[in-house]
Amino acid sequence: MDSATTALRLIDRNPGLAAAELLKHLAPPPQFASASLENYVPDPAHPSQAEAVEAVRRFADGVPDAPATGLAGLFRRKAPVVVDKPGIYLDGGFGVGKTHLLAALWHRTSGRKYFGTFIEYTALVGALGYAHAVEALSGARLIAIDEFELDDPGDTMVMSRLLGQLVAGGTRIAATSNTPPHALGEGRFAAQDFLREITALADRFDIFRIDGDDYRKRDIEGHAVALDEGAFTDRMRLETARGTATVDDFAAVLHHLSSVHPSRYIGLIDGLTAIGLRDVAVLRNQTDALRLVALVDRLYDAQIRIVATGVPLDRIFTEDMLSGGYRKKYLRAVSRMIALTTA
Repeated sequence: MDSATTALRLIDRNPGLAAAELLKHLAPPPQFASASLENYVPDPAHPSQAEAVEAVRRFADGVPDAPATGLAGLFRRKAPVVVDKPGIYLDGGFGVGKTHLLAALWHRTSGRKYFGTFIEYTALVGALGYAHAVEALSGARLIAIDEFELDDPGDTMVMSRLLGQLVAGGTRIAATSNTPPHALGEGRFAAQDFLREITALADRFDIFRIDGDDYRKRDIEGHAVALDEGAFTDRMRLETARGTATVDDFAAVLHHLSSVHPSRYIGLIDGLTAIGLRDVAVLRNQTDALRLVALVDRLYDAQIRIVATGVPLDRIFTEDMLSGGYRKKYLRAVSRMIALTTA
């Protein structure tokens, strides 16, 4: 029997994650599970990388311990280092190690803490409602935000308001920029945009610019792999034999994503090792495109392989999309789909 036709279907999955489960997933992705300041290797040609490591170290050491009482407080060896500002922002191009440093900071911080992309936090607010999201995150010692996005004014202002309330309650914030892969010459550094968009919080952040080359050195001319039907069937037979895979029509997946809140996409792909997409086509609807971007981010974090037929996945966004306000999101998704179809 054809394993590709008897595989599970993504469209049959309907995750319903409670608030506690959503928060549980706010942690560094698997590839950064052991990230530390010690195993980040600065490029000697770019001194700002070593400077960023020390900045993160100072910020981490400045996260105060929970107040000690009794003998524990009396015999504390040394007071924690005090830093002036409750926020740190790592600004730089793609592939210079910002996410590694952010994850290292998260690992270095004790107590309740959260790590997620900008999209994950805005999705959390959408799923729980603003007031419940504030309640859920309040009291955390650290909120780490990877790829802080500035292309949706509404989301940016919601996050600015949320972070303002959390900082007022004593939470520290660490964020990175989201300069896209291969966005040559178009605003490599985003610090000024970041500060402008979070005007109420701008004076709460220390900004550190990280120069460098993309350590992954991805081929700008590379393309996502698209298979013919025979090769697709053979590949999915292999994927279902060595892990847990799904096979769906591309159009059916897009329709299903419209019925699942983006905050629950992590549950949609939980436990999978690969997904198969038949008859991939160029996207004409921006809402579908943005939902797919959110799914690709989750697939990439979990390193779930994509096997596809039809139009190569790096060519599914129209020229209007790639030149519009969500260009950064689409370019990031293109890079990630190339990586996941060639894994």
